[in-house]
Amino acid sequence: MKNILNLLFCSLFITATLLSCKKDEHQIFFEGGTAPVLSASAANVSLEPGQEANTALVINWTNPDYNFTTGPSSQDVNYTLEMDTLGANFGSSIKISTVIAKELSKTYTVGQLNTILGNDMVLQLNPRRNYTLQLRIISSIGSSVKLISNVISFTTKPFAPPPKVVPPTAGTLWITGDAVGTPGFPAWSNPLPPPYDVSLKFTQVSSTLYQLTVDLKASGGYKLIQEQGNWNTQYHMVAGGTALSGSFVQENADPTFPAPAVAGSYKLTFDFQLGKYTAVKQ
Repeated sequence: MKNILNLLFCSLFITATLLSCKKDEHQIFFEGGTAPVLSASAANVSLEPGQEANTALVINWTNPDYNFTTGPSSQDVNYTLEMDTLGANFGSSIKISTVIAKELSKTYTVGQLNTILGNDMVLQLNPRRNYTLQLRIISSIGSSVKLISNVISFTTKPFAPPPKVVPPTAGTLWITGDAVGTPGFPAWSNPLPPPYDVSLKFTQVSSTLYQLTVDLKASGGYKLIQEQGNWNTQYHMVAGGTALSGSFVQENADPTFPAPAVAGSYKLTFDFQLGKYTAVKQ
């Protein structure tokens, strides 16, 4: 009888403990927050060459005050500052998104903002004209709890920033490599012998834009030289590029620009302002 009572007591104790644990369980729910309020130091921003180190624009926003059933959030809030052209509704291909941790402000110097507009958003900089840009901030904790701020605008007139890649010093540029399909061309010649020093020379379209239409094989690779007989000032592809597009830099190194999958005549365009290249089959 004593054993039965002990077993009964133990059973009641375990049941009570489990019920107590169940009562202590708390599920955490998001109870809300306040969308950040965005403001800017100026509605008309001056961007002028020679003033690159000066402050151009300061963006501020309020804390979204995330609240959960456990109280105000102690987690770090992340912010994404979006910039786009007026009317694009933050959906254009040139939209700039900047991720900011914890801070409630972002400062742009003249040089930083002008580079974003001229080399990243690729606005039309010649001739100079006014652009209206829009900004908004998106706050988040994790990937699901997001709040979107009001939209503010500013107007500015960017100037052409320094090219991402320094153009050829003498304004000359040639192609060389085993992907060059020009009949009789000795692969990887440097210097290029006549008549290839003329037929494989790029046309300087502008101070930062060079083009050449050339036959390419479906194998091998090529590089660009700006000085006959000198590899030290060559241009090569940035890793990750393809036969048809990518980025390039000035450096005596690899990788080469790869040959296209299909042999034929291609128009090569090298944009030193943006540090980008394309190869379009003709």
